Amino acid sequence: MSTSKLIAGLMGPTLVALAAALVLNLGAIPVLVEAVSHDPALVLVSGVVTFVAGLAVVRSHNRWAADWTVLVTILGWLALLGGLVRMLFPVKLAQMAAGFTGHQGAVMAEAAVFLVLGAFLSVKGYRAD
Repeated sequence: MSTSKLIAGLMGPTLVALAAALVLNLGAIPVLVEAVSHDPALVLVSGVVTFVAGLAVVRSHNRWAADWTVLVTILGWLALLGGLVRMLFPVKLAQMAAGFTGHQGAVMAEAAVFLVLGAFLSVKGYRAD
């Protein structure tokens, strides 16, 4: 099994599950964001986890090919950078979260993007060659 398929097989279902979680908890998003706005340590810890996950992807799959596998690399770099920002600025990001209203349309759009990306990566990760 190629590294691309292995990582896609991990990322895909994770993104699908995240999309489902966003939709199922749509009404609770403002409450969750409010809790995060009071807990910069949670932002920092989530940053460490996200950074390590992104670094693992980038270290094992830093391929800039002109095919679907570049999506794995791009998502790895986005995770790495997103985690780094959370680690460097947890207090500022927690303060910014306090201003987030949890607009349902934006959350649904985010969930749709995660669902499409997750479904695509799941197919690529689990389909037989």
